[in-house]
Amino acid sequence: MNRSIEIVSFLFTLILITSCGSVKEIEPVVVKLEKTRRSELLHALDSISTRKPSFFYSKITTSYSDTTTEKAFKTSIRMVSDSAINLTVSYAAIPVITSMITKDSLKIVNRIDKCLIFKDLSFIKETFGIDFKYNNVEELFLGLPLDYDTTQRYFQMQDPTNYVISSHKKIQIRRNERNPSDDIVIQYFLNSKMNELVKTLVNSPHDSTEIEINYITRELIENFHIPKDVLIQVRTPKNNIRIDLTYEKTEVNIRQPLVVTIPEGYEICK
Repeated sequence: MNRSIEIVSFLFTLILITSCGSVKEIEPVVVKLEKTRRSELLHALDSISTRKPSFFYSKITTSYSDTTTEKAFKTSIRMVSDSAINLTVSYAAIPVITSMITKDSLKIVNRIDKCLIFKDLSFIKETFGIDFKYNNVEELFLGLPLDYDTTQRYFQMQDPTNYVISSHKKIQIRRNERNPSDDIVIQYFLNSKMNELVKTLVNSPHDSTEIEINYITRELIENFHIPKDVLIQVRTPKNNIRIDLTYEKTEVNIRQPLVVTIPEGYEICK
């Protein structure tokens, strides 16, 4: 659980490594929620967490802004479930970063600086201080519960518009806010049908950081509820980051080649 904020930060760093139109926000339809047991919500969350295609492809239009910077680019993603993720970042239709993430390795080709990174996943921990797991990147892109752990105890929270499962009780959250510890509070928001994750909220009172991932719209493709419009907001004492993602031309369960081509003459990035 303590990895959640670090995982999201790493992903942003990877996608935006060469640089440092927004999604229309849709007002939620208020539906009166029926009473349900915590066990039913956990069963629904368990089901959502394992619902992913064997193969995945999408072009993601990305808008990034913080207190000083605004960037827009496209990210092509090709994924083989539980195996590898191939990312290509393009500006003005020109690929500038190509990367491959597997369970034990990371390859990045930087076409701007004409260099490459080829490491095992320990490089991520050494460079960013992150205890990184491959599956967390899949969770983010597929709109699955981030860092959900079936062996952990979760609690039901009251909310007028969504069903909420939390890593901590309300009294624990308040105590942590008054006397911040290293605990990370993560909450999963399910829709009224309990078949979609609509939001993940990650809060770290210790460093006053909050990450909110809103799955604004989804589309049903081959019985998978795939994200369509996503809004990610990161709030820290020194910065407010907003990332809008729009998935286009999405395909599931259609195998595509995963390729990282290293041009001649490229050397290891310094």
